[in-house]
Amino acid sequence: MSKVTGIVTELITPIVEEVGLELVDIEYKKEGSNWFLRVFIDNETGNIDIDDCRLVSEKLSEKLDEVDPIPTAYFLEVSSPGAERPLRKDKDFTKAVGRNVHITTKEPIEGATTFEGELVSYEDGKLTVKEAKKTYVISQEQIDTARMAIIF
Repeated sequence: MSKVTGIVTELITPIVEEVGLELVDIEYKKEGSNWFLRVFIDNETGNIDIDDCRLVSEKLSEKLDEVDPIPTAYFLEVSSPGAERPLRKDKDFTKAVGRNVHITTKEPIEGATTFEGELVSYEDGKLTVKEAKKTYVISQEQIDTARMAIIF
């Protein structure tokens, strides 16, 4: 986590909790010559709308103007994480059980670093992912990235 995302996490967590939402992720990155601060929010139903994004954006913008933790100009974007939301926290994995996921690992497991299939279970930091022909058990420490997946 970068210094900026750490500070923004501290600033925004009370804001999203106050309005009954969840902070999913924060991204601060340069694209071309512009910096972007992207905040991803969600709720229990997964139905974030434009009003939720506007409300969080306005409250966060006020707080960022007050504290001014980012020395360069940037664009603030607040949105839902989308259908292929990242999975990072224990509760993310627990909620994803029974759904399709896309996992990449830091090191190969049985010769592969990419796994896509149904998350059959999540217990004690271990994921069981069932692909079409094989089932894998992957520990959370082995994961590089994890997200929901739409499989056609």
